[in-house]
Amino acid sequence: MPITVMLSTTLRTCVPGYNPVTGLCLDLPESLTVGDLADRLGLPRGEIKIIMLNGRHAGFAQIVRDGDRIGYFPAVGGG
Repeated sequence: MPITVMLSTTLRTCVPGYNPVTGLCLDLPESLTVGDLADRLGLPRGEIKIIMLNGRHAGFAQIVRDGDRIGYFPAVGGG
């Protein structure tokens, strides 16, 4: 099933060759969770603070479906 993954800021360095313009277009097996996907990509779960699934907040247990867009974000700061 094809999906698109977008990584923000420091998480981009976890995936060699990541393109921030296009993200990652992957073809994955059915029944993966957002957490399983993070593990497959080598993303440290402890650094992921926000997960967006098709524009909505999601958790690691959410099931990924055909055509989904997933975004992983580390903690953000501002001032």
